[in-house]
Amino acid sequence: MGTGFILGIETSCDETAAAVVERGARTLSSVVASQIPTHAPYGGVVPELASREHLRAIVPVVRQALRRAGVALGDLDAVAVTSGPGLAGALLVGITYAKALAFAQGIPLIAVNHLEGHIHAVLLREQEEGHGQSELEREPALALVVSGGHTHLYLARPEHGLWTYSLLGRTVDDAAGEAYDKVAKLLGLGYPGGPWIDALARCGNPEAVPFSFAQVKTKAHLAGKTPRTKGAKTAPIAKLDPRFLFSFSGIKTAVLRYVELHRMREEAEARALRVMADLRPPQTREEARALCSQATLDLVASFQHAVVGDLLKKTFAAQENLGAGRILVTGGVAANRELRERFAAEGLARGVRVAFPTPALSTDNAAMIAAAAWPRLCAGEFAPQDLTAEPSLALGTSA
Repeated sequence: MGTGFILGIETSCDETAAAVVERGARTLSSVVASQIPTHAPYGGVVPELASREHLRAIVPVVRQALRRAGVALGDLDAVAVTSGPGLAGALLVGITYAKALAFAQGIPLIAVNHLEGHIHAVLLREQEEGHGQSELEREPALALVVSGGHTHLYLARPEHGLWTYSLLGRTVDDAAGEAYDKVAKLLGLGYPGGPWIDALARCGNPEAVPFSFAQVKTKAHLAGKTPRTKGAKTAPIAKLDPRFLFSFSGIKTAVLRYVELHRMREEAEARALRVMADLRPPQTREEARALCSQATLDLVASFQHAVVGDLLKKTFAAQENLGAGRILVTGGVAANRELRERFAAEGLARGVRVAFPTPALSTDNAAMIAAAAWPRLCAGEFAPQDLTAEPSLALGTSA
């Protein structure tokens, strides 16, 4: 099938990304233009600013990806683009440009679900590290997608060259990464919150504050409809096993109450001013202790320990229920040091293979989009000419 080169484009949130991947198995280039400095002063992504930055970056990012790969537009077999879920305006920038490129070159356009892309980020790493393609094509996997916008559990199964996905569990309110960002903002730390909390947690006592998670109960008054929250726009939760539902709004509120009870607000406000002058997380224990009191470090460590523990508990409960032989952990939060260590240790203890993407492929990128598009190119599943953004696009079906 031609060269097997697919150009991937990803603009679902606040990274403008382009990549060239060969046959879904070898990354020739991956370029990401981050918008963190743009959104950091606000403590979160501002949709209008994100769209504007995508418009500025899309052309040079795509050109750079092609140049690094040593590939011309005429060498491509297809263009793949994220069609959802994500921010509507941000998605439209990538979709519009991808459609124009595909039309101009007379090659197929392939629409990719952002969540499926994250799952293929792990599969891409496995193939690049020499794992057999035939094995990957045969064996199903339990996939945890955990990021700033998503916390989902899927059963991913290869069927006739394509992958199918069954939703097993999800968050009913905030995503795990969103809780990280909100707690970081509350404590006067930088954006995105994940790297800051992960860096500071190493210097605190994870058992200092006894956070806990209760089992999530479905709301009878919703009658199976989706809650009116950003984190739960798709897939009715009434069909899902409550054992595999996540909720992170409660621990976020618990951190707020702890800060107020222990009069830590003034310290957080002073720290926020210092952080704005240096947007990078602390690199040493000395830097961490100069920035935060021990009480704050203990609070951060306890928060992270509880969140990772909840993710681990429910993921392995689903694995045991399914009898799955491997787990794929992916998304921005999959770059977290403690999460990787604890999931790997639990997998080793249970005899279950746990795989992660590389740190660069954990956060939003276009290589995962191009990798996910390869099976669709082989199957002839192309996007229609009227493809548009689907901000609340779901992946798969409820199990």
